[in-house]
Amino acid sequence: MKKAFTGFLLAVVVLTLSWFWDAPSSSQQSENALALTSYEPSFLYGIPVDDKIIIEEKIKKNQLLGEILHEYDVPAKLVHQLSALPKNVFDVRKVAPDKKYTLICEKDSLLRVTAMVYEPNPIDYVILKFQDSLVVDVCQRDITIVEKGVSGIIRSSLSETIEELGISHELTNKFVDIFGWQVDFQRLHRGDQFKLLYEEIQVEGTPVGIEKINGIYFNHMGSELYAYPFDQGNGLDYFDEEGKSLRKALLKYPIEFTRISSRYTMNRFHPVQKRWKAHLGTDFAAPTGTPIRSVGDGLVEEAQYKSNNGNYVKVRHNATYTTQYLHMSRIASGVKAGTRVKQGQVIGYVGSTGLATGPHLCYRFWKNGVQVDALKVELPPSEPILKEKMEAFLRAIEQTKAKLDQIQTEAKTMQAGMF
Repeated sequence: MKKAFTGFLLAVVVLTLSWFWDAPSSSQQSENALALTSYEPSFLYGIPVDDKIIIEEKIKKNQLLGEILHEYDVPAKLVHQLSALPKNVFDVRKVAPDKKYTLICEKDSLLRVTAMVYEPNPIDYVILKFQDSLVVDVCQRDITIVEKGVSGIIRSSLSETIEELGISHELTNKFVDIFGWQVDFQRLHRGDQFKLLYEEIQVEGTPVGIEKINGIYFNHMGSELYAYPFDQGNGLDYFDEEGKSLRKALLKYPIEFTRISSRYTMNRFHPVQKRWKAHLGTDFAAPTGTPIRSVGDGLVEEAQYKSNNGNYVKVRHNATYTTQYLHMSRIASGVKAGTRVKQGQVIGYVGSTGLATGPHLCYRFWKNGVQVDALKVELPPSEPILKEKMEAFLRAIEQTKAKLDQIQTEAKTMQAGMF
């Protein structure tokens, strides 16, 4: 019995020593653990790309999508399927310069493209998969809406102050549109102060746009002005603290806020004709290609080219008001005599066609058939807050005003040049 027990102990010791000497080291154990861990492939736009070559580029000026695909030997039948897609799915004619595209290619000598991703803006993107037939996925990135507040003091001009504060041009344009008929933004005064409460659109923490303005405080020449958004059932509009609409029947500016290079006058030296004559319009200096928008709903009366006007569009808004937009580089697609346009709709793009020395928009305005100064004409306001909506409006603006009051006034001195 004792011999048997001794033999048993000896066997245990031998097995223990054998395990000790053969046991894997800690580094070996880690390697074994990694070997057992499942492999996670890399994805781009939801497509596995571990064994692919990725090419990122931007659309060049006048470059067609078909040219890019032909260069990478995408079959002609797939390119034809792409061009035949319905416009509401993907319109190849609207592929624009400087927009990003990504090619996902096989690792072979031909760099054969299996997918292309086109990004018209930071939110939307279209995936084109080149298989036996074309597969199209229209996608959007997740967005986050963040409410923010900012304040500033005007030292000379709004545009310079905005640039110093790092505020986007989109926010500036919305600000100007709201107060366009109450304030001449071309002639602000030193010391004017503003506070903006707005909603910023973000993608993965990066700002990509402005959703809307939630409130404005503007101290202009000692007068305190407020703007409060409210929807009475016909869409969002902006009102003062008494419920009067800040908007008019027509927008004040036909392009985004920019420099006025020449005002309405009865005596101006024409830079091309080299003589003094009346200038019955307002010139807005802007880069070629800047979108021009109709200042109101209306019917297009003329959309054509003439030697003096260049490419131009004339819109009749009602029996009283008509507007005209001259020297366009081109008229927007679908805009022609007899078509109806909406307020804010792009009807053309800034250029220098006709009698023009440089890119600008000449904006003309008629009231009851007589040309008048567009920046001085008085227009009827939109509908004020209805009596039955006043209580809800007052509750809403109380909350907004409290938020505006919490925004600290920017005290930093802004040195700004004139427009």
